[in-house]
Amino acid sequence: MLVFFQPWTGNHGRKRAGARGPRRLPSLLPVLFSLIMAGCASGTAGQGDATMNNPTANVRLLAADDRPGPVVTVPKISRTDEEWRRRLTPEQFRITRRQATEAAFCGKFYDHHADGLYFCVGCNLPLFDSRHKFDSGTGWPSFSRPFAPENLATRTDSTLGMTRTEVLCARCDAHLGHVFPDGPPPAGLRFCLNSDALRFRTTDQVRVLAADNAAATAAALTGTTVPAAAPTAPAVTKATFAAGCFWGVEATFREVKGVRNARVGYCGGTVANPTYPLVCSGTTGHAESVEVTFDPAVVTYEQLLEVFWNSHDPTQFHRQGPDVGSQYRSAIFYHTPEQKAAAEASKAKRQRSPQVIKPIVTEIVPAPTFWPAEEYHQRYAEKHGRAACPPH
Repeated sequence: MLVFFQPWTGNHGRKRAGARGPRRLPSLLPVLFSLIMAGCASGTAGQGDATMNNPTANVRLLAADDRPGPVVTVPKISRTDEEWRRRLTPEQFRITRRQATEAAFCGKFYDHHADGLYFCVGCNLPLFDSRHKFDSGTGWPSFSRPFAPENLATRTDSTLGMTRTEVLCARCDAHLGHVFPDGPPPAGLRFCLNSDALRFRTTDQVRVLAADNAAATAAALTGTTVPAAAPTAPAVTKATFAAGCFWGVEATFREVKGVRNARVGYCGGTVANPTYPLVCSGTTGHAESVEVTFDPAVVTYEQLLEVFWNSHDPTQFHRQGPDVGSQYRSAIFYHTPEQKAAAEASKAKRQRSPQVIKPIVTEIVPAPTFWPAEEYHQRYAEKHGRAACPPH
């Protein structure tokens, strides 16, 4: 990962008064760096009781207290490029299997502050804790230490005319980013990562997962190797947007490759089972919305966000063109913390675009109950041969 480094200065990345450039590392920091990286290096390929046919990795899973458990031996995960492409989005594949780097300040986790753990997107191994995340000012998610050193592997990266230490997942060898000796005390490390190499789970979700991992850890300690992750079919995911008249918005999303279904309805109001005339009265608080069901292996949520921004004017408050009222407001209804983070990052990126002069007024709020609209509204543009909504 190529980094034009802005030195970490503490206080959430704000430079201390009187600071005159990069800090000198205390003499103890190189020693701490060597100790921690020795633990990470133990996660390189071939660790544990590996053989050519059945390579394994020694890692730490979640314990019941959300902390790293004892070291256990698990099978390494090895898949063909075709298999990885089916499981990952194109950007996730490009980063984790082709060692690419996402653009600075664009990843969904670089400005993400929720409490929880970050897992490998390829094999769900716990990698980093939000308590060790800090603002390095570089534009990439940065951590001062890993969840467990055993869960990371390292190797020398001599690309781009420089020598760096690459960081990988110890179980599936996914490229995560790089580690640098310029982080905060006590270890002085900065693990500089790609957002699309990670999957975030909140503290509550982690506790459920920790309970599930207890049996696997116990089995490993009694001599039974923890099984590899079972193959799963790519899951479909939901996304919900409001961008004015829902007829045209639905038609737009239906044309996107990877979208399995789209339906129109009402979100964000105070009345159950609303009707179209009631919503049009402007008294229920609902927004005309579109619920999109998509395959993240084909189209990413970030790509759907781009479709959303391009399908309407997000700077218009409670209207879109001739349609006026709160039911025509611009909104993103997120279903997961990851969607919230992606939506906020995408909104900030769109606001910085030179084409956007006015403030974006799009709401980013939790997804409430989605009330499907009446049947005559479904596929309206398709039924009536209209590419866009007429005034109504």
